[in-house]
Parts: sequence; C-alpha cells; structure tokens
Amino acid sequence: MNCLKCGKSFEEKEIEDPSSLKYPSCKDCWKEWTTYGVMVINEMHLDMSLPEHRKALKKYERGFFGLDKVEELKKNPEDPETP
Repeated sequence: MNCLKCGKSFEEKEIEDPSSLKYPSCKDCWKEWTTYGVMVINEMHLDMSLPEHRKALKKYERGFFGLDKVEELKKNPEDPETP
C-alpha cells in the first residue's frame, strides 16, 4: 500500500490504528493527522456530538490527505461565511 499523504510504501501489518485504513496512510502520517485533528477540534471549538461539527472535522481530514481543498480554519462550522 502507498500512503495518500507522503506516498511512502507500507505494509498493512505495520498499521497500529485500523482507522487509518479509511485513508491509506503510514503510521507517521496518521499520527500527524491525529495531532492535527485535535488542533482542529480545539481551534474550532467543535462538539463531536453535533453532526455539523463532525462534518466539519471530516472536511479537514479529507483535506489533510489531499482529497479535498480546505480553506483556513473557520471558527463557526454552522455558518461557513463567518471567519
């Protein structure tokens, strides 16, 4: 398998977190995403019990792996027009 983020080849048996298989990624890039994901949650004050907040985090996750273009962090995921 090849990592979506860095392109590095890795074997499935090297994966420590099965969640990383949804976007094939090496353990280093997955660790980088988990750290970045926490930062996104904190910066945007996301509440993971709210569907629109989970959707906002998913958008940044896809952007991190190069699947979507993501703008800079927005503070209010309910109103995308508000910075």
